[in-house]
Amino acid sequence: MSFSDLYSHGFKARNRDHFAAIVKIALSDGVISAEEEAFINRTAINLEIDETEVEQIKSNIEDYPINPPATEQRRLERLYDLTRMIFADHIADEAELKLMHRLVIGLGFPADQATSIINRAFELIQKESDEDEFVAAFK
Repeated sequence: MSFSDLYSHGFKARNRDHFAAIVKIALSDGVISAEEEAFINRTAINLEIDETEVEQIKSNIEDYPINPPATEQRRLERLYDLTRMIFADHIADEAELKLMHRLVIGLGFPADQATSIINRAFELIQKESDEDEFVAAFK
């Protein structure tokens, strides 16, 4: 039995959907920069997404819905990854900000707090907070 066989289909689907959200942000300006590509590749490895699936996701990005996590901890971990993707190319353009707003709401954060959550997340990433510091700042 391979290591990846230990996880349920639901677990793999959540990872795939999370990965797709990251790719959506990278593609929001129409171009994936070298920094974004490097982040995407590292994330694919960490989430056990093979190269074939990575290419499938990139070419059919609209086929992958936001799959909100059930716990606050998981939502914050995903927010951390998404925010890091925004700053992978050191530019947070208007298309990325608009998409980030939709993703934050899609992750299950309150719509009326989305802007303040995004601003706080950006601030923490710009301070180079690690994942634990990031999550703790929201609790």
